[in-house]
Amino acid sequence: MTLSISKPQAQKIALHSQGLPNQNLQGSAYNKTVQVMSKLGYVQIDTISVVQRAHHHTLWSRNHQYVPEHLDRMVREKVAFEYWSHAASYLAMKDFRFSLPRKHALKSGKLNHWFKKNPALMNEVVSRIASEGPLMAKDFESSVIKKTGWESKPTKQALESLYMQGDLMISERRAFHKVYDLTERVLPSHVDTTIPSEDDYARFLVLNTLRTHGLARLPEMTYLLKGVKSNVQLALEELIEEKLVLDVFVGTERYYALPESLDLVHQRLSRKQAKILSPFDNFIIQRNRLRDIFDFDYQLECYVPAPKRKYGYFVLPVLWDGRLVARVDCKAHRKDEHLEVINLYLEPRLSKLDEFQHSLNKELLAFTHFNQCASYSITNTHH
Repeated sequence: MTLSISKPQAQKIALHSQGLPNQNLQGSAYNKTVQVMSKLGYVQIDTISVVQRAHHHTLWSRNHQYVPEHLDRMVREKVAFEYWSHAASYLAMKDFRFSLPRKHALKSGKLNHWFKKNPALMNEVVSRIASEGPLMAKDFESSVIKKTGWESKPTKQALESLYMQGDLMISERRAFHKVYDLTERVLPSHVDTTIPSEDDYARFLVLNTLRTHGLARLPEMTYLLKGVKSNVQLALEELIEEKLVLDVFVGTERYYALPESLDLVHQRLSRKQAKILSPFDNFIIQRNRLRDIFDFDYQLECYVPAPKRKYGYFVLPVLWDGRLVARVDCKAHRKDEHLEVINLYLEPRLSKLDEFQHSLNKELLAFTHFNQCASYSITNTHH
């Protein structure tokens, strides 16, 4: 059976699946964060700190009671762990076993890491951590061979190789620096460490994408993953045959969805809240999807030479009324405790300007406090 839904219905399903603009969260502020992590499955880590870093920002967008200590606590309490999703991320511990295919591919040499392995040094690093306990890169004396723009100390490369192939895990961070320990000392005993078959892993990629995004296409299920496309395509066909996944057309574009996701069309969407989102937010990160479902053409311009930027260095999309209607180029001046909105860009389709401005001011005030600032200002507004 082929189903068709409208673009506004597709948008509603996508927003509800991502817990935006709000969702029913229960319990303490920390427990609400745990629920958000469980719903999202991962949050991408990023080092840029013009405003609060992306991994904190993404969680805060769905729980305004979030504080950065929540993420540290989730790692400490084994609710989350650091590894690779499509990029460096914090992942929900419930999905740990699905990190194993990449680890085993790296360890066996089927997949190449960006650092060349040095087995002798790697053994030495493991021995030291085994005897001395958790260590950071700076705990190892090692001269830099050459500056590459990436971490280039041999021991740092050894630590990262061991971490990526699963022998080490990150037990905590200190001032954003990784602390490495043996996996068996970090991993809770109850966690399933069974390596998924290729079919199990492919089914997970399909079902997890659809659970967290509501509807998706094949490229979104295999986003930045190597060597999985054909297996995921087969898993998708099996799941459709088993009626666990449905074909859904949005206009002429074919998507896939879980049957229960279609019920989200009937749930009320809070349209009065504005949400300032991170460029690395799970909802934002796949730009083609954002363009096709939400008619929002977005590029993060911090990697673009300054003269070629259209909007600014670190521009954040703004969600309101169920649509992406604005962009804010923000900078937190932490010493002055002031959040500057260098430029506010309004999309041409934005109507109800007074209502939007009221919602945005409320969100900007919350975002100001989240960035440890006391005040904010909007320097320029572009219609």
